[in-house]
Amino acid sequence: MQLQQVPIGNRLLASLSADDLARLQPHLEPVSLALRQVLIEPNMPIEHAYFPEQGMSSVTNNSSGGKIEVGVIGQEGMIGLPIVLGIDQTPYEHFMQIPGHGWRIAAHDLEQAMAQSRSLHRHLLRYVQASHVQASETAFANANSDIEARLARWLLMCHDRVDGDDIPLTHEFIAMMLGVRRPGVTVALHVLEGMRVIRAKRGLITVLDREKLEELADEAYGLSETEYSRLMKTEA
Repeated sequence: MQLQQVPIGNRLLASLSADDLARLQPHLEPVSLALRQVLIEPNMPIEHAYFPEQGMSSVTNNSSGGKIEVGVIGQEGMIGLPIVLGIDQTPYEHFMQIPGHGWRIAAHDLEQAMAQSRSLHRHLLRYVQASHVQASETAFANANSDIEARLARWLLMCHDRVDGDDIPLTHEFIAMMLGVRRPGVTVALHVLEGMRVIRAKRGLITVLDREKLEELADEAYGLSETEYSRLMKTEA
């Protein structure tokens, strides 16, 4: 079978075997993903899975104290992981933090494709594991890293999922995602600016020195990214 009947910019789709990609392609629908668009509602049936090519989705725990981010998904992955596990809903909200575009597939069509292909299901389960490691590393960073390291890690994760060095984010949104007060984020951003690692303007952060940003993040960044690369090797 032909590997790509349509151009694929999503890394998870591109890592599938030729047969498994061809199995999904008739069911993939191109979609625009708008800023703040909710793709999965908490505790509601999941109707579609999404494979972003541009943009980034936040996975958040919504409590009485507000939203706290527990995961991010961009062009490396898939929004709708419970489907892979045979589950039809999740307690977490998934919404677009950075707008973009990608592909979507109906949950039923994805379930049928996995039932027909053990290799497809196995490969998507490997991505589930990569996402689990990311969530575990977020918990590790929140417990063991100072706010500058946590901010550096989060900016690196965003940088991994955008084209270029500009990241469209506000101070308020960063504070909400990190679960800290806005003044703390503002101070941390000023520290990073003073080190000439980033430039922050209203609603926009530009990465100036990624290598230094990785040094600041220290052990908070890198393990989940390495695990993703190991697990997502292209199927033969």
